[in-house]
Amino acid sequence: MSPRLLDLYCGAGGAAAGYARAGWDVVGVDLNPQPRYPFGFRQADALAYLDEYGVDGFDAVHASPPCQAFSSVAKQARLRYPGRFAHPDLVEPTRARLVASGLPYVMENVRAAPFVTWFQLCGSSFGLDLRRHRIFETGGGFDPLLVPPCAHGWQTPRFPVYDAKRPDRTRVLASTVGVYGGGNHGPGERELRERAMGIDWMSREELAEAIPPAYTAWIGARLLDHMAAS
Repeated sequence: MSPRLLDLYCGAGGAAAGYARAGWDVVGVDLNPQPRYPFGFRQADALAYLDEYGVDGFDAVHASPPCQAFSSVAKQARLRYPGRFAHPDLVEPTRARLVASGLPYVMENVRAAPFVTWFQLCGSSFGLDLRRHRIFETGGGFDPLLVPPCAHGWQTPRFPVYDAKRPDRTRVLASTVGVYGGGNHGPGERELRERAMGIDWMSREELAEAIPPAYTAWIGARLLDHMAAS
């Protein structure tokens, strides 16, 4: 029987797919409907779910609290339009509940998130054509120790993109695929983004917010090693 992982703030399942690839049985929880989530799913507020049901029946927890409170784009919007783009900080209340659960846990977010101890993963470390840097805080006794560093050197200019700074929208070459915002690569953009992320089941908006399954496949394997050792 596979170990079970609770996937909080699960979105459309980028993290979940990686854990499943590593050998975990995953159940997702999200406030919004997630019709494309590829595993068992419960629609609920993540914190309320933990308060009501706890973590009985699970062996580990992953949580990806919304990053809008810490993203650079959101910070610029708040400076430009004070009071209009307030986002709650869900990291602290999520951490408190994960620590109280006693289970090994992983929290994921953007680099500006207020994590206590963390490591960073990058697409370049896994042979992906992107540099989606994300940080991960671990607890409950779990520490993956040796983390693959960024490997940007092999990512050479080869992806045509429109240069928005030039009025004629000249095409230039980028070293990575930009999986965010509007289209910048031209024809075949969706397929290019999906290959770069290793995800082929999400909408464009969901893909822009996801993390590549390669990240959590690596973490999930380390988490299984931790459980075996302990």
